[in-house]
Amino acid sequence: MKLDWTEYINRTLNITMHENYGATKDPKVDQPLYEIVFKTGKLVNAYDDGLLLETEREDQSIGIFIPYNSIKCVEIFDF
Repeated sequence: MKLDWTEYINRTLNITMHENYGATKDPKVDQPLYEIVFKTGKLVNAYDDGLLLETEREDQSIGIFIPYNSIKCVEIFDF
């Protein structure tokens, strides 16, 4: 099944990424810790290879391009 992302343009998405960025060791237990990475923003456009989100950071508008193969899970707000 292929999802038509254009139906969700201008909606807020919270995307959980596949990658575990910032892997580090916890010195207390000597085991690796993995950060779960989320990207949140308004869906601006959907392309053949990924999604473009827009968000605000430090009073600036930021564009975030997310390739489809990096997406683990998506929450769609104002559904």
